[in-house]
Amino acid sequence: MLKILHIHPDSIGDELELEAGDAVLAVNGQPVRDLLDFHLYSGDAVDFLLEVQKKQGELWDLHIERGLDEDLGIEFEHPEPTQCGNNCLFCFVHQLPRGMRRTLYVKDEDYRFSYLYGSYITLTNVGEAEIARIISQKLSPLYVSVHATDDQLRARLLGQKTPAILPLLKRLIDAGIELHTQIVVCPGINDGEQLRKSIIDLQTFYPGVRSLAVVPVGLTGYRRHLPALRVPSREEAAAILDTIDGLQNSFLVRSGSRFVFAADELYLKAQREFPLAPFYEDFPQWENGVGMVAMFRQEAGEALAAAQPLALEEVSLVTGESAAEELRRFAENLRDRTGVHIRVHVVRNTFFGGQVSVTGLLTGRDILEQLRDKPLGEALLLPAVMIKEGEDLLLDDLSLTEMERELGVPVEKVAATPLGLVAGLEVMDEILHGEEP
Repeated sequence: MLKILHIHPDSIGDELELEAGDAVLAVNGQPVRDLLDFHLYSGDAVDFLLEVQKKQGELWDLHIERGLDEDLGIEFEHPEPTQCGNNCLFCFVHQLPRGMRRTLYVKDEDYRFSYLYGSYITLTNVGEAEIARIISQKLSPLYVSVHATDDQLRARLLGQKTPAILPLLKRLIDAGIELHTQIVVCPGINDGEQLRKSIIDLQTFYPGVRSLAVVPVGLTGYRRHLPALRVPSREEAAAILDTIDGLQNSFLVRSGSRFVFAADELYLKAQREFPLAPFYEDFPQWENGVGMVAMFRQEAGEALAAAQPLALEEVSLVTGESAAEELRRFAENLRDRTGVHIRVHVVRNTFFGGQVSVTGLLTGRDILEQLRDKPLGEALLLPAVMIKEGEDLLLDDLSLTEMERELGVPVEKVAATPLGLVAGLEVMDEILHGEEP
């Protein structure tokens, strides 16, 4: 059964007199074990039956009717993630500093989260019962970290003996499960000929393996007592891109898809120009940092066309080092359309140390320390990728309210896209310069 934690006022759940502490037993007669079952059995249905056990023990049968995309207003108990049993050479959790929220130190390896949220799993901690559930419930697509198709090399990378990966992938594909895959490249270990072999091996399963992302290893400054690793040099990043480019052309001719895509960070490291948006096809690995710059540039034209003059004069925008040049260019063009001077503040990630430069891993502490004495204008805009959804907290649990108090300006979170930035400016313009009622 699935426990209800909260009912939103004036929602469908509220109208049905559901309460925190009640539990859903079944949907349309199908027993519900967890949030995944509820999602699968109710989905986007507008009409279904709910069997509920009230917290006092009484059993209710409820007929649910809702509009398309109408939320039930019910918050359910979230499953505790299955813990990862790997000891990966490059595990990011192992190299985290202290001082962040507790959940960030959890090493999860849960096929349910892979299906629900697109998180990557290695499949080394998935037993026969879990494989059977994946197949019977058609949990597709799943997202799989392969890293190498040579089983001995993969075992070295994952830090434990692993089942043969290719037969397992074939079993899932034969059962109708679509897979998106990734390889985290560690120079001198799984690059070069091993990378080429892994890419070719995985592409033989296309379209069952729908896509492959090649991502450079991410390292912090807290790798004490951990294996020696390094990020790719400019030359090594260029060699990785050359390998991928050569294979993409043959894959496109043979199967109609490039299949394998390099993370944006590799283009930055190699100092090469990014491909245009059509190159990334349907952007299957966008949330893995693949094609973000191309999509940003594509959306920028649309955002500039929609932008209107505003009463705001000057605001500030926070970014990490990797996105800085792209945002600066867009901010200059947006100023011509809106009249708003956008100061792009590039915040260096000293909290993590090492070579972490993405915006999503910036902490409140670094922002405060580096912006405290800077001119911020009328407001500070923070990309939403930095903030815990639903709680307005940064990685180190600093709240937006605390940041406003410390910096002395309003703080507004915005979607990390051109349209999101335009919308954020419009919100602040309305808040600060809207007409009095």
